[in-house]
Amino acid sequence: MAVFSAERSDRAAVLCGVGGVLPRHRVNIAAPHEATSDLAVAAGRRALANSATDRADAVVVATTTPDRTCPATGPLVAARLGLARVAAFDVGAVCTGFVYALAAGAGLITLGVADRVLVIGADVYSRIVDPDDRQNAVVFGDGAGAVVLRAGYADEPGALSAFDLGSDGAHEDMITVAAGGSRLPADPSRTAHAERHFAMRGKEVFRHALTRMTESARTVLERSGLTPDDVDRFVPHQANLRILRTVATDLGLPADRCATHVERAGNTGAASIPLALTDDHTHRSLRPGDRVLLTAFGGGLTWGFCLLTWPDLPPAAEPAHHEEESAP
Repeated sequence: MAVFSAERSDRAAVLCGVGGVLPRHRVNIAAPHEATSDLAVAAGRRALANSATDRADAVVVATTTPDRTCPATGPLVAARLGLARVAAFDVGAVCTGFVYALAAGAGLITLGVADRVLVIGADVYSRIVDPDDRQNAVVFGDGAGAVVLRAGYADEPGALSAFDLGSDGAHEDMITVAAGGSRLPADPSRTAHAERHFAMRGKEVFRHALTRMTESARTVLERSGLTPDDVDRFVPHQANLRILRTVATDLGLPADRCATHVERAGNTGAASIPLALTDDHTHRSLRPGDRVLLTAFGGGLTWGFCLLTWPDLPPAAEPAHHEEESAP
C-alpha cells in the first residue's frame, strides 16, 4: 500500500480536462473493427479539447484489453493524437487501472518529468467476455474516458490531494482470463474455451470489494483530515449498483452523492471512472469546489482511492459515440 499527499511547496497534478466516448454499435459494444486504441484516441482528443490544448508531455493508458499483447497501446494512442516522442505507456490493474494511471500521471508531474499528462482509461471487454456467459456478458460494456493533468499546486482547485493504493495477489484467481499470458498461452489445442475468457467469482469479489473499498476510503479521508460529511461527490468504479450503494452506505454517504451510470453504460472497466466524471460534469452534478472521492476495486486484487477538489472546467459534451468522432 502506498499513500501520496501533495503539499503547497511541491508541484502537484491538477485536473484540467475530461472527455469520454462510448461505441455506437449495439448498446455500448464495440464494432468488430474497433479496438481499444480507437476508443482511447477519441476520448483523449475530447479531454484535450476540454482542457483548451492539443498537447501533452506524456500519455498513460489504463486497460485490460490492449490492442496487442506486445507492444503497449499507449505509444500508438500518443502517435495517433499527434503527440510525437512523448513518454507513453500502459497500466494494467484491471478495473482499478484508471486510479493507478492517475497516480502514475501525478507522479510524472510532481517529479518534474512532465508538465501535462493525458490519462486514459479504455476497455473493450466484449473481446474477452464470453457472449454466452450470462453472468458477465450482460454486465460489461466497452468505452473510454480520459482526463488531462497539468502541473500546479496543492491548494488549487483540481489538485489531486491524496491517494491510497493497494493489492492482494494471494487472491489473483478471483478475477481472471486464465489463458493468453506466459503461464498459459492461448492455444486452443491446449486450453479450454472458458480459460480464454473473462471469469469472476462474484460473491467472493463482492465481499472483498466492500471491505477494501470502505477501509481505503477511510484511510484517505483520515489522512486528509476529512470526514464523509466533507465529501460532496463519491465517484466509484461502476461495477454494479449493489456494490456502489453498499459502499456509500457503509461510509455514511447519502445515495444522491454517489455518481452512477452503470445502468446506462454497463461496467466499462478502467473507463468507468473518467466516463462517470464526464457524465457528472456534463449534467452539472459536479460543481467547482466540490470535494470528490474516486474509488475502484479490481482484479489482482487491486484497489485505489483518490481525493480531489473539482475545478471550474469549460462545459463538456456528454460521452459521445465513437463513430461520431472525426477520423484520426
